[in-house]
Amino acid sequence: MTRIAVDPITRIEGHLRIEVEVEQGVVRDAWSSGTMFRGIELILRGRDPRDAWIFAQRVCGVCTSVHALASVRAVENALGLKIPTNARLVRNLIAGSQFVQDHVIHFYHLHALDWVDVVAALSADPAATSRLAQSISEWPLSSAGYFKGVKDKLNAFVSSGQLGPFANGYWGHPAYRLPPEANLMAVAHYLEALDWQRQVIRIQALLGAKNPHPQTYLVGGMALALDPNSPTALNARGLSELAELIAQAKRFVDQVYLPDVVALGGFYKDWAAIGQGIGNYMSYGEFPEDDSGQSSALYLPRGRIMGRDITKLEPVDQLDVGETVAHSWYTYGGGDGKLRHPWDGETNPKYTGPVPPFEHIESDKYSWLKAPRYRGEPMEVGPLARMLVAHVAGHADVRAGVDSLLGALGVGPEALFSTLGRIGARAIETQVIANRLGRWLADLEANLATGDLAIADVTRWNPSSWPAQAQGWGLEEAPRGSLGHWVKIRGGTIENYQLVVPSTWNGSPRDANGRRGAWEEALIGTPVADPTKPVEILRTIHSFDPCMACAVHVYDPDAGSSVEIRVG
Repeated sequence: MTRIAVDPITRIEGHLRIEVEVEQGVVRDAWSSGTMFRGIELILRGRDPRDAWIFAQRVCGVCTSVHALASVRAVENALGLKIPTNARLVRNLIAGSQFVQDHVIHFYHLHALDWVDVVAALSADPAATSRLAQSISEWPLSSAGYFKGVKDKLNAFVSSGQLGPFANGYWGHPAYRLPPEANLMAVAHYLEALDWQRQVIRIQALLGAKNPHPQTYLVGGMALALDPNSPTALNARGLSELAELIAQAKRFVDQVYLPDVVALGGFYKDWAAIGQGIGNYMSYGEFPEDDSGQSSALYLPRGRIMGRDITKLEPVDQLDVGETVAHSWYTYGGGDGKLRHPWDGETNPKYTGPVPPFEHIESDKYSWLKAPRYRGEPMEVGPLARMLVAHVAGHADVRAGVDSLLGALGVGPEALFSTLGRIGARAIETQVIANRLGRWLADLEANLATGDLAIADVTRWNPSSWPAQAQGWGLEEAPRGSLGHWVKIRGGTIENYQLVVPSTWNGSPRDANGRRGAWEEALIGTPVADPTKPVEILRTIHSFDPCMACAVHVYDPDAGSSVEIRVG
C-alpha cells in the first residue's frame, strides 16, 4: 500500500490537500482536506442585510457575481420582494456570461495541462497541425504559418528556462497520449483563450460596472440605468456592444472549445470509465425566464438524480439541505454528527491541528469544509449534474448537445458518469448558455422598447417596513454547481448567515456515517502510473473545478507555502 499526499493541489482557487492510498496501481481510498479558514459567515453577523451581497461576494476573487446574486435573492426572499423584468434579464446576462467565461478558462488554463504535454508540442510539425485544426473546425487561426509562430514562441519560452506555471508539469509522463500536433494546437488555443476571456468578460463590466466584484447588484433589482435613448445610461450603443461580445463568445465556444474537447476526448476514451463518484446529482436550477418566481420557469431545471437512475427526476427542496461537522474543524452545540439546516447552522471553528501525514484519519477531523447532505445523502453538483438533470427533464437544447457530443466521441450515455463526462458536460453547457445569451439580450431590448425602464423595486427598502423577524433563502447555480445562501434577520440586522457552496458539496469530508464526499468517492479506482507524478489524481479533481475559498469559509503561516508530494 502506497500513501500519496498532494498538498496543495494547484490550478484551483484556494488551498486543497488530497491524500490517497494506492494499491496495485489503483486508488483504494481518498481524503479531501480544505486547509484554510475564511469566516465570511461570521463577518456578516450584525450587518445590514441590504449590504450582505457586497461582503458575500468577497468570499472569492473568481466566484464573485454568483455570491452577490445568491445573497440578494436570499434577502429578497426574506422580505418578500419581487424584482422587475429588466433586473431579471440583466442578472441572467451577468450570470450567463460568467458561466461561459469561467468554463472556457477552466478547460484551457486550469485543466488542459493534465492532458496536454506542453513540451511535447516542440516536436510538432506546424503543417500537420494546420491540417488537424482545419479538419475539426472553421476557426480562421489555423494556418501552418500561424502554428509555426506559436511553436517558435513556445521554443523561446522553454529555452529561457523560466517556465513559470509550467515549471512543475509532469512533462513526458506516460499518461499523456496526445500526438505532438494536437499538443501544439492545444497550446495555441490556450494562448488565444487568454485574450478571448479578457474581451468577453467586458459583458460583466458593462452590466456590473466592474469585474471582478460587480457593483450594480441591489436588493430589489439592479442599480443600473437603462434607457436606449440616454447618453448616460446603458443605451442602444451599449446594447449593440453587448450583442457583439456575445457573438464573439459564441464563435470561440463553437469553433475552438467544443472541437478541442472532442479532439481531446478521442485520445482519452478510457477516462469515460474513471472517476464515476457517488452517483447522486443535484441542480437547484438557474436562469428564470419569466417573472413568476416558480422553479418551472427556470431555463436550466431544478431536480435530483439518485443512484445514476436517469429514468426519473426527484424534486429539490431547500428545507432538506443540512450540514454535519463530524470530520470538520468546527463544533456544533448538541453534537458534531447532527445534520443542521443552514438557517440553524453554526460556524464555530475548532481547529484540532493537522492530521500527521500518512496516518489513518477516518475518525479524526481533517478539513475546514463541512459535509453538506440532502436528506442525509451526499450529492455531486456542477455542470455534469445540471446537464444530467436537464437531459432527464427533456430539455431540448441540452439533449441535442449531449447526443451530438456522445456521437462525436463514439461513446454511450454511460460515459457521462466519469471524469471525461464532466469535461464534456461543461462544454455542452457552455454552448447551450452561449446560445441563450442572445435570447436574453433580445428580450431585454424588446422590454425596453415598450417603454418599461424599471430596474429595481425599493418600496420596502426602509427597514421600518420589515417584520421584526424574517428568514430567507437564495438558491442559484454557479458555474461550479449548486449554491445556497440562507439569512436570518432580526431587528433589521443579520442574526445568522450561512453559505453552502458547490465545492463544499463536492469536496465534503466524510460525514458522521463515514460516507465520502464526491471528490473522495470519484478518486476510488483511479489508476496511478507513477506515484511520484500523480497526474491522474489531478485529472479527476480538476474535472470538478474546485474553489476552496468559497468552500471553506487561516492558513497557518508557520506551515510555509511549499508544494510537496509525499510518497510512503
